[in-house]
Amino acid sequence: MKYFSRKGAAGAASDNLSSDLRTILDSINDGVFTVDEDFRITSFNRAAAEIIGISPEAALGQHCWKVFNADICEGACALKETMATGSPLINKQVNIHTTARRKVSISVSTALLRNHSGDVVGGVESFRDLTLVEELRKAAEGRSTFHHMTSANHRMWEIFKLLPLIAQSDSTVLLQGESGTGKELMARAIHELSSRARKPLITLNCGALPDTLLEAELFGHKAGAFTDAKRDRKGRIAAAESGTLFLDEIGDISPALQVRLLRVLQERTYEPLGSSDSIKANVRFVAATHRDLRTEVREGRFREDLYYRLNVMQIAIPPLRERKEDIPALARRFLDKQVALHGRPIRGFTPEAMDRFMRHSWPGNIRELENAVEHACVLCRQDQIQAADLPSTFEGLSPGAPTAGDPGSGKDLQSQERAMIQAALERHGGNRTAAARDLGIHTTTLWRKLRRA
Repeated sequence: MKYFSRKGAAGAASDNLSSDLRTILDSINDGVFTVDEDFRITSFNRAAAEIIGISPEAALGQHCWKVFNADICEGACALKETMATGSPLINKQVNIHTTARRKVSISVSTALLRNHSGDVVGGVESFRDLTLVEELRKAAEGRSTFHHMTSANHRMWEIFKLLPLIAQSDSTVLLQGESGTGKELMARAIHELSSRARKPLITLNCGALPDTLLEAELFGHKAGAFTDAKRDRKGRIAAAESGTLFLDEIGDISPALQVRLLRVLQERTYEPLGSSDSIKANVRFVAATHRDLRTEVREGRFREDLYYRLNVMQIAIPPLRERKEDIPALARRFLDKQVALHGRPIRGFTPEAMDRFMRHSWPGNIRELENAVEHACVLCRQDQIQAADLPSTFEGLSPGAPTAGDPGSGKDLQSQERAMIQAALERHGGNRTAAARDLGIHTTTLWRKLRRA
């Protein structure tokens, strides 16, 4: 994108910008624009267009407050103050609202713009996106929420502190953690903190499709490539062009598909099914799995070369049972969501209900907690969620009762999990879908746990 300018009342202000200066302004990450004496925009650089979300052509000639849309535009406008007093402003922190209706914190600096004779012909404003700085500041202050993820756990906050650094690289990321720990939210945070944030984030669950369909979903296909392929269809890689492709449950793909994916990661090219033409892939890959891929490699189920291609940056997400200090805040967040959706006058949890949450082993992790809160909201008839409102898996967890992992419990976590699954299946006559819903886990997770048992 070029640095755009126009002639206006301050024609000299914009026309005298040398091509070298325009190149320099387009190469920096700070937004820069100039205005004439009527506060109409006369030039607009690449970063300004990207931060605000408007094309330079659309911005030129507009009054700056119509484009910039900052919380100071109607009152203490920094540029108006500089134009009135002649004094520049440096690093004034304000908020703007982008065309995507996103609130962005920025740092603003302003100065007068003069012609060769020294006459004031307008003003210049530069601004810097402080989103990453704000996220790091929140992490340093120990706040509980980071990019839609809630945690007070020190291991999670160590991850949060690293995420902006990981996101700014273009390296492939491998997220490892049990089902329901929030791997998709982590992938979304990486995308939103990256330079690709304004491009698509495309998700593909590799464990939810058979191999033939998964290959077509990933690479796309040409008409006639297989039965029912009536027309060309783009795959998820093409849909994620210039953005991020999140491959969930990557450990479930077949050896044949592992070979094809390895080539994409190595050469950044691929062929749609039924085509011999290679297509370049400008995509950032984030993969996730509940499996221990090192074990899968040792046992010959996962290619070692693909593992190392995926494992450039690894993030291990702890399960909920290892970060139980997060349960009250997460439960409150899910309750607020249900109250907002359904208008229920529920103000919290009774101590007994929260005690049962704290004593549960959470095989389904955060997803199970969200499902349990939704279940309780449906049944709740008072202004607080009672223990009786919780799913049946919480019935045996009376206050003070030992739980898995407690000394003298008599059962390890795995045996308790098997017992809970068996009880749920019996309650629902062997219906796995209903049992999974009761347990607060996905059907594929239940199937995997049964196979492991």
